[in-house]
Amino acid sequence: MSDSSNLQATQRSTIRRIPKRGSREIELIYSILDEALVAHVGFISNNQPVVIPMAYGREGDRLYLHGSPVSRLLKTLERGVDVCFTVTILDALVVARSLFHHSMNYRSVVLFGKATLLDSEGEKMKALKAFTEHMIPGRWQDARIPSDRELKGTTVLSLPIDEGSAKVRTGQPQDDPQDYSLPIWAGELPLKLTAGVPIPDTQLIPEIEIPQNLVNYHRGA
Repeated sequence: MSDSSNLQATQRSTIRRIPKRGSREIELIYSILDEALVAHVGFISNNQPVVIPMAYGREGDRLYLHGSPVSRLLKTLERGVDVCFTVTILDALVVARSLFHHSMNYRSVVLFGKATLLDSEGEKMKALKAFTEHMIPGRWQDARIPSDRELKGTTVLSLPIDEGSAKVRTGQPQDDPQDYSLPIWAGELPLKLTAGVPIPDTQLIPEIEIPQNLVNYHRGA
């Protein structure tokens, strides 16, 4: 890192399109990573680009990915290939007077690096806890933890958060000056991920109450 509060500046992480929306501020990057649920992981396999959507977890300055040992993504990444890791949170549709200026308000993070394989059971358990708590805070203590067999059947990779940037768009549409007098509605249509009512498993033991972390589940502030 270049300092204690920003990710390092590199050629491939420099934002060139509307750079004023970019940031290397670590706390902003962490906040976006902690709110998003799905990442898209890009890499090269057999000389062609591949992008896979997947869940993830974060602890400190590390991201964790996990899955089956036969996963093409994990088998490729554990060889130390370059990885591009991205997340996006969509906050609003920006409705302009002209079609050209329609846009979206969003918060995104793009990270670059190489993943490393976690070998020890302690490291893997720590990473799986981070993954679980990212998805549903408090769930690790509510459910059965992975068995030795399950740990051995799971590949876990660690990706450092030390190269990349965030990009954020907020605010109203930016129409051409001559279009502001047009009799066309313009503004923002806010969007938010919301949880529905939990649906119990058909084989659930009767009278087990729904955990409060599911009843009150939400993402973000």
